Amino acid sequence: MIRQWNEEALDHRNTLLYAMGISEEEAKRPVIGIINSWNEMNPGHYPFKDVIADIKREIYAQGALALELPVTGVCDGICSNTPGDRYTLPARDMVATEVETLAELNMLEGMVLLASCDKVVPGMLMAALRVNIPAVMFTGGFMAPGEHNGKMITLTHTKQAYAAYVAGDITVEEYKAIVRKACPTPGVCPFMGTANTMCATAEILGFSPFGNASVRSQTPAWREMACVAARKIVELVEKEIRPQDVIKKENFENVVRYMMATGGSTNSLLHIPAIARQAGIEITPEFFDQISREVPVISTIYPNHPAYTMADFAAAGGLGAVMVELAAAGKINPETKGMFGTLGDLIAASANKNPEVIRPVKDPIHEQGGLAVLSGNIATDSAIVKFSAVEKEAWQFKGPAKVYDSQDEAWQAILRDEIVAGDVVVIRYEGPKGAPGMPHMETFMAAVLGKGLGKKIALVSDGRFSGATGGLAIGHVSPEAYEGGNIALIQNGDLIEIDIEARTLKVNVTAEEFARRRRDWKPVEKPATGWLKLYRKNTTSAHRGATVYWD
Repeated sequence: MIRQWNEEALDHRNTLLYAMGISEEEAKRPVIGIINSWNEMNPGHYPFKDVIADIKREIYAQGALALELPVTGVCDGICSNTPGDRYTLPARDMVATEVETLAELNMLEGMVLLASCDKVVPGMLMAALRVNIPAVMFTGGFMAPGEHNGKMITLTHTKQAYAAYVAGDITVEEYKAIVRKACPTPGVCPFMGTANTMCATAEILGFSPFGNASVRSQTPAWREMACVAARKIVELVEKEIRPQDVIKKENFENVVRYMMATGGSTNSLLHIPAIARQAGIEITPEFFDQISREVPVISTIYPNHPAYTMADFAAAGGLGAVMVELAAAGKINPETKGMFGTLGDLIAASANKNPEVIRPVKDPIHEQGGLAVLSGNIATDSAIVKFSAVEKEAWQFKGPAKVYDSQDEAWQAILRDEIVAGDVVVIRYEGPKGAPGMPHMETFMAAVLGKGLGKKIALVSDGRFSGATGGLAIGHVSPEAYEGGNIALIQNGDLIEIDIEARTLKVNVTAEEFARRRRDWKPVEKPATGWLKLYRKNTTSAHRGATVYWD
């Protein structure tokens, strides 16, 4: 058994279990916690209610006792462009805390982790490695893409449509129609955003069943995967196989290689280092950039592609097909182990069914990976750009700075046409400490795209982006403005130069001029109480995962 109980403590626990109808015989079984983030304000997590009974039944049939334990399951989209967005990234660390507390307080023998979305999956994975008891994850599957006037639409198109509506380019009726049609079913938003990137992370690390990251939600195949996860956790408990027994740095390297091949979310540079840290594994932005130079982009779905979604990706063979192509070119390590077998086992069970959607490595979409780490006198530690979502003609960009101390100020400015082609917009004091909470800058960039300026305006920010963000959007600038990074000292009109291929982000300001400006600088203090105040006090920079869990 994973846990050691003394007789009195075990009897005391069992007394409370008896109160809920659990029999004396059932109380002798190993207790598996179903850590469930289901709720009615998150479509990515909403489907879990459909499989809870199946998971419990399978675990019981294998000789264990499954007990459901709820945790936070936030949806980033619910609070987009509101003050609530400051809570989404801190929620990752809060979820990790909740799962750790439930596992240790209840002396669980093992866990089935149910999560799908941007912060909940990495939060649970952080806890799974930290607690280090047998654990598997089951993710919720993707939703169907929307359709309007014969064209694919997703959640992010609603923001672009709003900007077009404000500009007078579409009617209010068309805008509202897009809002109604963008998300037709439950499941994870069907673009290559943070949620799908994190679900892929869970599968590649070895926590979730083969195919789970590329399956449509609420389908028979998805339901069967829930049963596979339920059967596997009992086996792991019986054999006392813990996550850190099998998950090593090579697993994380495979994750990063997959992200580069598919243009995964920039948020992975926050989450992967924070997850790995719980197992004592060091992952840095430099590690991402090194792999970016080695692994080409071979598959793109929205926002990296104008029309393909997870539905097209899944039909082509999904995550497994990408691994088939990377393995054939020697770009992945198939020997890594997980809870469900080796990566080689997954590759053997997979095939590329559409080389147009998932290309061979010898015929890539881009020669280098989808994410690039930049540095220079604006970001002396690092900054990040998803250049697979940037038009090639914008990979080099130069323009005068227009500086704003919040996303809302910049968003209102572009809606009023005060920001024009050629500008480099600087949005600062939106970092982990500055906001605090490092909210998404997706609303501003959606307005840029909605106005048709995706190749004509650049954004540089210490905030972060939705994985669905397109255009020349550079985020995670570290050190952030609140901590006195040079981004805090940029003034309107300063000339900013961006070169993605050269990995540089510079402003035409001398060190002497920065020193002069610094003498008069004071940070912008945005209000923070409660959890946000605690997060501001304890979080690391974006360069180190923006987490309170970094020893």
